[in-house]
Amino acid sequence: MAPNSAGTMTRPDVAITDGFTLTVDALQANGVDTMYGVVGIPVTDLARIAQSKGMRYIGFRQEQDAGHAAAAAGFLTGRPGICLTVSAPGFLNGLVALANATTNCFPMIQISGSSERSVIDLQQGDYEELDQLNAAKPFVKAAFRVDRPQDIGLGVARAIRAAVSGRPGGVYLDLPAAVLSDTISAEEGRASLFRAVDPAPAQIPAPESVTRALDLLAHAERPLIVLGKGAAYARADQAIRSFVETTGAPFLPMSMAKGLLPDDHPQSAAAARSLVLGQADVVMLLGARLNWLLAHGQPPRWSATAKFIQVDAEPVEIDSNRPIAAPVVGDIASVMAAFTRAARPGQFAVPTAWWDAIRDRTAQNVAKMRARLDADATPMNFSTALRAIRDVLDDHRDAYLINEGANTLDFGRDIVPMYEPRHRLDSGTWGVMGVGMGYAIAAAVESGKPVVAVEGDSAFGFSGMELETICRYHLPIVTVVFNNGGVYKGDEVNTYSADPAPTVLLHSSRYDKLITAFGGVGYQADTPEELGHALRAALHAGKPALINAVTDPTAGTESGHLTSMNTSSSVQSAH
Repeated sequence: MAPNSAGTMTRPDVAITDGFTLTVDALQANGVDTMYGVVGIPVTDLARIAQSKGMRYIGFRQEQDAGHAAAAAGFLTGRPGICLTVSAPGFLNGLVALANATTNCFPMIQISGSSERSVIDLQQGDYEELDQLNAAKPFVKAAFRVDRPQDIGLGVARAIRAAVSGRPGGVYLDLPAAVLSDTISAEEGRASLFRAVDPAPAQIPAPESVTRALDLLAHAERPLIVLGKGAAYARADQAIRSFVETTGAPFLPMSMAKGLLPDDHPQSAAAARSLVLGQADVVMLLGARLNWLLAHGQPPRWSATAKFIQVDAEPVEIDSNRPIAAPVVGDIASVMAAFTRAARPGQFAVPTAWWDAIRDRTAQNVAKMRARLDADATPMNFSTALRAIRDVLDDHRDAYLINEGANTLDFGRDIVPMYEPRHRLDSGTWGVMGVGMGYAIAAAVESGKPVVAVEGDSAFGFSGMELETICRYHLPIVTVVFNNGGVYKGDEVNTYSADPAPTVLLHSSRYDKLITAFGGVGYQADTPEELGHALRAALHAGKPALINAVTDPTAGTESGHLTSMNTSSSVQSAH
């Protein structure tokens, strides 16, 4: 018995196929063309067969990074990103990224091989024994296990529908080793495969909810529209821009919604964030949640009398932190279309006094920011280093920006403007570190465009080995490591022993040398001028590169903008 050119195997009397081949066929039947993962027992042949059938397999060094790549691919394309892992520990590594994808509302499917069910269920100690299905359930939108090869097509289709319908999220698909290697007739296998029809159907909002929302916004004295990453994911870019411009209201983009309208748009209130959050009397949330990133909608960050309009695909999100005066449940594209149809000519007029206050505060904050950016700081600090990056990226507006770290992220979000939708990816809803290299690889693979990953040195350490992956696949990614020698900053002193303080890293580290070991190009930058020159050269070359941007170890604050959330010991501080 041997495989033929179609990926099936033949017997003297009948052509057969197996679970490996059916999995790839089912994915391709549903439009999947790329898979991210780490191979090993029992899924290695699945990746081989995927390549043999024209699917692209991107192999990583760690499953969590592969999972973050799959999640980013889901956000960037609107189709579920696929992550392939081995069983037990490999599954658990991937599960971290899958849970993060669910929290971020990114469509992703993790496919993991698993051990023998009969041994697992009796807890008899199989190789990498773990009840992966039940382990995944608390962290995902849906979880399925396929127990027969003829059900693989059904399992894949259900996973795809679950990942993209309603509020997108992470889905786990468990494929036991016995199912992957099991065989059925090729004819039965072909008959079992199908493409999910309309897996993300439109959710049309109720007409009365549309009218109520528009009437409330129209009567606002100090309106504000908040754009979340859900709005960016919706791909209703022109409709959203048209609606925002029709209302004349100021808008505030959350970090991954930057570029949905360009940051230099005259209605952007990003430079007056504190003012508009604190004084807006009617707030429309488009694909944004009133979670910790927006202070739960509570005073003193927000006005106690503010009224909220919330547009969301998930009904239970409504009223989660503040009473929502005008809920609009539906997918954002459908809601935008309904708003456009229902809006009346001349319905919206923003009072001049509101815009005057916003422009005055914007001018003040821009002047303060300019002074920080233009400072002659030696060594570089976050502001002066990011100024150099900003100036270079202004000539490369099609480049994708990946940004993670504490201060690196906080300063980067404010300093580097975005002009295109879905071109900025960062730590997201959980605020996690370690997404950087996975997100960067996905952006490069899915778009074919240049990618710049601006990383804090601590954040980079979570996924730095993926530099080898970047070089192996010859991806046009430039990684900029802000090397200030620490978690947050690098000047903490341990007064109790000879060990380094908990937040201290090696400021002498030459991160640029890492990438040269894999065939990439490394740059050392000690000044903004050197950083700008290196970034321009690397983008021009279009090859894997890393810039070690040496920054002041005293710059930054502990936990960045989240200092108030970082509890400290009153006993320790009293010693």
